[in-house]
Amino acid sequence: MAFTINVNGTAHNVDVDGDTPLLWVLRDVLGMTGTKFGCGMALCGACTVHIDGVATRSCITDIESLGTSKVTTIEAIGATPAGAKIQKAWLDHEVPQCGYCQSGQIMSASALLADKPQPTDTDIDDAMSGNICRCGTYVRIREAIKLAART
Repeated sequence: MAFTINVNGTAHNVDVDGDTPLLWVLRDVLGMTGTKFGCGMALCGACTVHIDGVATRSCITDIESLGTSKVTTIEAIGATPAGAKIQKAWLDHEVPQCGYCQSGQIMSASALLADKPQPTDTDIDDAMSGNICRCGTYVRIREAIKLAART
């Protein structure tokens, strides 16, 4: 079937089955490989994108469920105010080690700051709880979010 999806402000026509996960449309059809595959069950957060500004796991989001929703990926998050702050704070705190989970971490953190510009520790814990970092950079992630909130 043919679907038109809005990704990073551009309409894309894709010919895929309706139950195809958004993750695979982004990576395999559109060539946007910044969004990562981790677990395929929405448990690790590596595939996080924004759908209408909400952090969403793309590995379990069927393409047919999008309708007219707007998808933002890591490739465009720096163009948003919260995303730009998070990316700078990530660099300032040298958050990434292996880097694999970082696109999902940044997407969750930027959605948090867009919703709550001055998050509490509990807000940060709640927003980031579904994102796993195998390298264990959680302390730096928290500090980067706090820095971005202060700027």
